[in-house]
Amino acid sequence: MAEKKPISQKVRLGDLLVEKNLISDEQLQAALQEQRLSGRKIGRVVVDLGFINEDKLLLELSLHFSIPYVDIGDFQFDSEVTRRLSESLARRYRAIILLDEPHQYFVGIVDPLDLIAIDEIERHLGKKVNPAFVKEVDVLNAIDRIYRRTEQIASLAGELEGELAETDYTLDNLLAVSDESDAPVVKLLQSIFEDAVQVRASDIHIEPDEGVLRVRLRIDGELQEQVMKEKRVASALVSRLKIMSGLDISEKRLPQDGRFQLRLLNRIIDIRISTMPTQYGEAVVMRLLDQSNGLLSIERLGMPADIQRRFETLIGRPYGMVLVTGPTGSGKTTTLYAALNLLNKSNKKIITAEDPVEYRLPRINQVQVNPKIKLDFSRILRTALRQDPDIIMIGEMRDQETAEIGLRAAMTGHMVLSTLHTNDAVSTAVRLTDMGADAFLVASSLRAVVGQRLVRKICTQCKTKAQLNPQERAWLAGISQGDLETEFYVGRGCHHCNNTGYVGRTGVYELLELDENMLDALRRHDAAAFINAAYNSPYYLSLTMCALTYARAGITSMQEVFKISATLEDRAMLD
Repeated sequence: MAEKKPISQKVRLGDLLVEKNLISDEQLQAALQEQRLSGRKIGRVVVDLGFINEDKLLLELSLHFSIPYVDIGDFQFDSEVTRRLSESLARRYRAIILLDEPHQYFVGIVDPLDLIAIDEIERHLGKKVNPAFVKEVDVLNAIDRIYRRTEQIASLAGELEGELAETDYTLDNLLAVSDESDAPVVKLLQSIFEDAVQVRASDIHIEPDEGVLRVRLRIDGELQEQVMKEKRVASALVSRLKIMSGLDISEKRLPQDGRFQLRLLNRIIDIRISTMPTQYGEAVVMRLLDQSNGLLSIERLGMPADIQRRFETLIGRPYGMVLVTGPTGSGKTTTLYAALNLLNKSNKKIITAEDPVEYRLPRINQVQVNPKIKLDFSRILRTALRQDPDIIMIGEMRDQETAEIGLRAAMTGHMVLSTLHTNDAVSTAVRLTDMGADAFLVASSLRAVVGQRLVRKICTQCKTKAQLNPQERAWLAGISQGDLETEFYVGRGCHHCNNTGYVGRTGVYELLELDENMLDALRRHDAAAFINAAYNSPYYLSLTMCALTYARAGITSMQEVFKISATLEDRAMLD
């Protein structure tokens, strides 16, 4: 490690950058002024002001001080080694262990010239530290991925269990600590929420069991579990959550629903909460909606270009009904919001009926369903038609009355968007008639149906080629005449993806536009003829084939394709 001179690093770095003609004197003076106002280090300031690229800065510093620069964006960490440095020190000094070498640790640190930080880390690790320059954003991202808050959550649960052992957690006690941010129950909830936000969880499940408490996070559609032996903390967590969401804390026999908002890790998170009485206590599920990210545009949904073009044309028409279908959690609402975002113009009146309102949209009249006062979808829809709308969005077609009002609205000059719980696009029109909607209405109003699912995307950091086994090859040969030698991929698992092999999800879509053959079958109440005409439509591509296209492109794996395989016969080949 190069020797550092005991002089002001801030001035030396600025002079060095000017001497190397990396920044001008004027830029240095502007950076120094900004530094005095913000208190940030000069290196961070010149990068944030755009005077120099961070990679170029770190390479220059690496050469000057003979300290290596490591790009850890693709670095494969050993979590067991990395965790030897406590999370508190890692976050305080923006440092992370890269390698455990024979007589020293190779440590990436944002400021390797900080001798106090180096000495503190060496005392903590009990071994010499060989530092390296790393980018701050990469270190923070790596810390968030590797230092999950499981240990902190377990410790806080133990602390809260100790308090509950001394005194029962009564309503009076709860209200007494409701404004104290250092109360153990508040700290525990904050840690759970922060952990969920860090790993991009969509839902938090708090489930009391016979002798334990389970906290499960749904990440990219899959649940990950942490088990706590401190079961007594469950009632304290539920009570606190009820207070935060304005629910009845004394009612434990009936389900309740509510919502509240938190600011976590510089994000605004809208939280929908649902409680349910179970054998061992109240279970809670919370849906996390990140309001800071804003709405997805249609371009970011993941629609194939041809389907996106046709979908935009369909929703841009002056009247008719377009439905988005799929099971719960398949992204239907996200697709509808993206469509509304595209249609939201000053010359269009848009009214929505939602349960619940997930995102607040400017200029759009959003109405929340409220069964307690008999404000249901059908009542909102009837009123909306008297409000001179151009576009109506119905959160869900739940009953015959709502379906028929929506279909009549689509037939009388309104564009109607809605969702329906069906397995695929082809069965949707038949499902509407099964709900009691008149076949003539369906044939006259329904323009198209979008079926969708979500598949996990392969982690780009640990992506590797996958070999198909004989059963998989037989399945592929059975549904496709394509090249069986196409290369497929899978994720090995790394710290970037929490060893799952996947990061994030994308939509898989099918779009069925109703043609005259389908409409004629609907009018004749001939479900078989409708389904046959749909599958023979030249523009229809099934969900399975769309997902297979993604697998061939290396976006997802064959395992994800199998999950949404269109028929039971397809799945049976793999049993």
